[in-house]
Amino acid sequence: MVPLDTQTLRELLIAARSSDGPATDALLARVRLLALRYARARLGRFGVEDVAQDVAQEVCLAVYSALATYDDRGLPFEAFVYSITARKVADAQRSLMRAPAPVAELPEGEDPGRTPEEEAVLSDDVSRAFGLLDRLPATQREILLLRVAMGWKTDETAAALEMTPGAVRVAQHRAIMSLRAMLAGAEGGHS
Repeated sequence: MVPLDTQTLRELLIAARSSDGPATDALLARVRLLALRYARARLGRFGVEDVAQDVAQEVCLAVYSALATYDDRGLPFEAFVYSITARKVADAQRSLMRAPAPVAELPEGEDPGRTPEEEAVLSDDVSRAFGLLDRLPATQREILLLRVAMGWKTDETAAALEMTPGAVRVAQHRAIMSLRAMLAGAEGGHS
């Protein structure tokens, strides 16, 4: 038997559907990691780790609930997980946009974290990065998030977005070239 940590998601799915408890645990741990990475990438501008954790948990619950009825149509299981995660992240984004911003309690002592200046620079850099990503077409933005932020392979990304691997590579290249042009234009405007 192949160790659980080296099995593919499809192998874990098959084992989990046959009522194998350890395989189900391993499958959900892998699903949680994929969902958490994607949620962090999409929700990063909001700076709410707890929401990303909640999204990952909701994805795990949805996947667990769907195990018995999952219809394998030849697509990688990652595509199924991605579609659930994308919907849960969109729900979280809508909720965050409507929710009032909580006010934290004042700390007793000095904050050992970043200085306000460092936070401002980091926040500005993150805002600029997300601003540039938002200017890309939706498909190019999703490809960059899946390939770069989540570390997915070309074929996994292609299956999730129902594209060919070649089309993913071309779109990724175009997205990177567009980002470079936007950066060059933005830096040229500030000089």
